[in-house]
Amino acid sequence: MNSAEFKVWRKNLKFSQKEAANKLGLKIRMIQYYEKGKKGEKSVKIPKYIKLACYAIELKEKIS
Repeated sequence: MNSAEFKVWRKNLKFSQKEAANKLGLKIRMIQYYEKGKKGEKSVKIPKYIKLACYAIELKEKIS
């Protein structure tokens, strides 16, 4: 999952950045960094555990 895919994931689930942050246990700022793919000039990669959490949340939302 890259930054563009992360943003598509959030939008497909109709989550605001705040809602996504709450679901993932992150601060809104981290959601913004993941969606941009960088923090200032430094590249930011989405950790594997966040990717896995995204997939789990997506499955849970589809079941609900």
